[in-house]
Amino acid sequence: MTNDKTELYARLDQWIDAHFEEEVQFLQSVIQVPTDTPPGNNAPHAERTAALLADLGMMAEQHAVPAEDVHAAGMESITNLIVRRQYAEGGKVLALNAHGDVVPPGEGWTYPPYGGEVHDGKIYGRASAVSKSDFATYVYAVRALESLGAPLAGRIELHFTYDEEFGGELGPGWLLHNGLTKPDLAMAAGFSYQIFTAHNGCIQLEVTIEGKSGHAAVPSSGVDALQAAVKIMNVLYALNAQYQGVHSNVAGITHPYLNIGLIRGGTNTNVIPGKVVLKMDRRMIPEEDPAQVEADLVAAIEHAAAPLAGIRVNIRRILFARALRPLPGNAVLVSSLQRHGQALFGEAIPAVGTPLYADARLYGEAGVPVVLYGAGPRTVEESRAKQTDERLELEDLRRATKVVARTCLDLMLA
Repeated sequence: MTNDKTELYARLDQWIDAHFEEEVQFLQSVIQVPTDTPPGNNAPHAERTAALLADLGMMAEQHAVPAEDVHAAGMESITNLIVRRQYAEGGKVLALNAHGDVVPPGEGWTYPPYGGEVHDGKIYGRASAVSKSDFATYVYAVRALESLGAPLAGRIELHFTYDEEFGGELGPGWLLHNGLTKPDLAMAAGFSYQIFTAHNGCIQLEVTIEGKSGHAAVPSSGVDALQAAVKIMNVLYALNAQYQGVHSNVAGITHPYLNIGLIRGGTNTNVIPGKVVLKMDRRMIPEEDPAQVEADLVAAIEHAAAPLAGIRVNIRRILFARALRPLPGNAVLVSSLQRHGQALFGEAIPAVGTPLYADARLYGEAGVPVVLYGAGPRTVEESRAKQTDERLELEDLRRATKVVARTCLDLMLA
C-alpha cells in the first residue's frame, strides 16, 4: 500500500466523520416513509429517495415497473432507481444495491417503527438495519469518494430497488432483464459485520386442502380437511428431520430446512373444517437443485393426500429464489472489504455464506460477481431485523460507510 493511498483513505474517513450527522439525517428520512410489503406500495418511497438524492446533486433515473406485473406479483407499485456516477473510461462498473421494501412492523415497538428516532447511539425503525441503512452507507461512501478529487475510472451505479421481500424479480432482476444495467461487479446490502459470498435459496408453497364442511354432531356429513392437513404436515416434518443429515460445504450454511409458517382454515368449533390452507418455506443449500427440490416436495404432498378419501389438494408456488453461489470474480471485492473491515472494526471480517436468501442472487445469475456487505451489527440476530425495535448502532453505520468508501477507491482509482 502506497503512502499516497493511505493518505486518501484518511481523507475519506475524515470526510465521512465531518458529514456523519448529515448521513444520519438522510437515513432518518428514508426510514420515515413506510414501505410495508405487503401491501407493497413502494413508489412513494422511491420518489422521496430520488428527491433526497437530487438535493445532493445525484440524479436518479426512475424506472417504474408496469402495473400489471406489479399487481400479478401481489404488490401495488414499484419504481426502481438507478444513479450512474461516470468517471474516466476504462474502469469497472460497480453496482451498489439496497432494497427499500420491508415486512410490516407489527405490534409492540418501544419507539415508532417509522420514526427513525435515535436513542443511546442507536437508530430505531423498520429497515434501520436491513436495508434502508445501506441507502445511506452507499450514498455517503460515493460522496466521500468523489470529494477527494482523485483520478477515478469506470462507473459506480446505485441501485435502489423494491422487491426483495417478494423475491427480487421486479427489483434488480427487472433492471438486469430489461438491459437497464450490466455491471462488472456488485455489492448488495449487508446484515452484519460479515461479508456474505453465498446464501441459501428458498421455495415457498401455498397448499390448499379441501374436504367438505359438515355438522360436528354428524361426522359423516363432512370430510375433515384439518385431519388431512395434519397427515400432510407430519410427512413434511418427517422430511425436515431428514434434511438435518444433508450438509453444505459452504461455511456459514448448515443444512436444508422446512418451516410451515401459516395455517388457516375452519369455520367454527361445531363445524367440520372443509378447507385448510398451509403456507410453507423450504430453504435450499447452494448444492441443491431447486427444480428437484420443488418436484420432491410436490410429490410428497400429493402422495400423502392420495389415500385420503374426499380430499383435494392444490399446490401453488409463492416464491422461487435460487441460492447464491460465489463467482471467482468476487475476490477483488472480498479482499478489499476484509482488509478495510479489519482496520476499521479491529477484528477479522470473515467471508461466509448465510442461511438467509436475498435478491443478490439475481446479480450472480446474470454472471455478475456479487457480495453482500453494508451497515449492520456484529450478528444478524442483534439487529432485530424483521422483529420489533429493529435498530442499528450509529458507529457501525459510520465504520461500514468508511469500509465501503475505501473499497470503492480501491476499485475505481485510475
